Amino acid sequence: VRVGACDSLSHPLCPPPDLPPNGGGKCWSIAATVEGAQGAVKIGTGRDTEAEDADRRIIKIDGKIVKGQSELTEHVSMAWLTPQMEQVFIDGASAGRKFLDRLVFSFDGKHATRINAYDHAMRERNKLLSLGRADPLWLDTLENTMAEMAAAIASARLQAAEQIDHAIAASPLSFPKAALSVIGFVEEKLRNGDSALAAESAFRDALAQSRNQDAAAGRTLLGTHRSELAVTHVEKGMKAESCSTGEQKALLLSIVLAQARVVADLHGIVPLLLLDEVVAHLDSTRRLELFEEICQIGAQVWMTGTDASLFAGLEGKAQFFKVDNGRLENESFIL
Repeated sequence: VRVGACDSLSHPLCPPPDLPPNGGGKCWSIAATVEGAQGAVKIGTGRDTEAEDADRRIIKIDGKIVKGQSELTEHVSMAWLTPQMEQVFIDGASAGRKFLDRLVFSFDGKHATRINAYDHAMRERNKLLSLGRADPLWLDTLENTMAEMAAAIASARLQAAEQIDHAIAASPLSFPKAALSVIGFVEEKLRNGDSALAAESAFRDALAQSRNQDAAAGRTLLGTHRSELAVTHVEKGMKAESCSTGEQKALLLSIVLAQARVVADLHGIVPLLLLDEVVAHLDSTRRLELFEEICQIGAQVWMTGTDASLFAGLEGKAQFFKVDNGRLENESFIL
């Protein structure tokens, strides 16, 4: 990837030095040239200030506006691990579910579209139930949509978890082995051998039967929006949330590396990896293992750190940049 000025995005997008916070009212854009599955392509995204919704973000591929980010998966796949993600095992079900869905999205570009459709139908159903005298036929339609999307969402989650588990089990790395499990009503139906149609039907019936309960609660109490990701440290037989901070970070890294392996094997697209402040938490043996794994995958990997000596194992194998006082410099390796 070569990231630079927004030459692939034309007016009305413009590139100020810093991306404004949400609602900042400024236009911004960023663009990159990606050598992906279909060859070189220009990708750009930014805020369309001439649209009715000035905060609407648009995406362009080779200068043409596309409907959504799912179309990007035809050209590029990405995975990342940042310090903010280190709390994923202890921040509750929502954090784990979002982490899982990001993993799934790298396998299935339509996953986010299905989740959006499910969430939209669920919000509409909640509004109708709050009225107290909702049209049953309208509710049936919304619940049909939710059930159809839920079956596809749950199936994609289970498949991704299984593929990542296999990749982790086969890995020669000394990183702790993680086992992923998805807990939820629809996921449980599929895991027990029900067909997608049977799981869809069971969830649709459950939604119809819980209308009064959901109306009283003011929200939908059952569904894939409440599913949970459970991760286990295989060697210790311990849940990830009970592991040490170092073990949790190693488990996360193990999962992300396995994701990269699986995506490359399935789609022939080696994903881009961003590993932010990862090596500082690894001992020398695991750092060298990480560097070797990265080289074997053949991915373009961006790693950040504040101590150059931690990257000594990549001397002669990587390009090094130094950020100093807001300036980016390309430099040879300096211990």
